[in-house]
Amino acid sequence: MPGTLYVVATPIGNLEDITLRALRVLREADLIAAEDTRRTRILLAHYGIATPVTSYFEHNKLRRGPELVERLARGQQIALVTDAGTPGISDPGFHLVRLARAAGVPVVPVPGPAAVVAALSAAGVPGDRFVFEGFLPAKPGRRLARVRELQALGRPVVLYESPHRLAATLGAIDQVFGAVEVVLARELTKQFEELRRGTPAELRAAVLAKGVRGEVTLVINPIVTADEP
Repeated sequence: MPGTLYVVATPIGNLEDITLRALRVLREADLIAAEDTRRTRILLAHYGIATPVTSYFEHNKLRRGPELVERLARGQQIALVTDAGTPGISDPGFHLVRLARAAGVPVVPVPGPAAVVAALSAAGVPGDRFVFEGFLPAKPGRRLARVRELQALGRPVVLYESPHRLAATLGAIDQVFGAVEVVLARELTKQFEELRRGTPAELRAAVLAKGVRGEVTLVINPIVTADEP
């Protein structure tokens, strides 16, 4: 009998944001496959979990994936975790899930935190229909073209962005969307958590003036201008 691949959501910042079920699965698994073993070991140490950890990330997925599936086929239980949040969202976790399913290995989700949902819940934006884009293209031309495609959808958009590209992304949003409402969520659930609301131009000016550090999630509301309540 094959083992089971558990897709385990872990905290995006605050270590208390983990479910009892996730802790049990991490304790009982034969192995934890982690995108960032350093971050995962901090979580495991906090909760006194001694399960062995191996790396599974973008640059070793083609080699490590089949190795993990072989262990699953032998009956081992493996927990897949990303560096923060839910595996498979802006990380290579879905590749392992596909390999496991193709090999007839059961895949079980253990749900929990995700930055996209956390940001949307605190943005005051209707979330019944929205678009999650993840990271925009790095090249300016492709970035601008993709922002135009997103604007044409007419729905709230959630993006992830790195601090060093944030000003350029806000500039592209300003160029295409104009003075709509944007919520900038930074360091969600962490000590210096911050949510700012304004137009893309206002937020870009603030970023250029003061800089920004930490992980950033942007929520664009194309239906509301920034000065509306």
